[in-house]
Amino acid sequence: MTQAADSPNRANAASGLRFLTELIGWTATPWALHRAGWAVAIAALVLLIALPAVVGTPGDRPFDPPVAIPGAAMLLLVLLEVAAAAVAPWFAWPAWAAAVSTVLAAASVVLEQPRWRWLLRHRTTPRHATQ
Repeated sequence: MTQAADSPNRANAASGLRFLTELIGWTATPWALHRAGWAVAIAALVLLIALPAVVGTPGDRPFDPPVAIPGAAMLLLVLLEVAAAAVAPWFAWPAWAAAVSTVLAAASVVLEQPRWRWLLRHRTTPRHATQ
């Protein structure tokens, strides 16, 4: 499948900032959680990296996700990523770096609004229904 023609999830400033925000969350979250145990930190990485790599809303990316989920569920995963990038640095990094991370996460929220609206409008259909 190809990316839906009306999907705003394209290579642009919003997607670049989203990726930077995800990297911050992926880095800062296990760093902040390692005090609770390495298993907790690894579980957070699995949740933040592996889960969104496996599930997705069809048409949101240029490829079909292995497991299709409704746009609203994908939006919840996106919000988790943004929250991780905004909150975890405050427990792991110096205040100036945490402040920059929070500002980047907030900018990502603003720039991602077209994609979020698109996700909220899209539901999944069973694979056999589209074949």
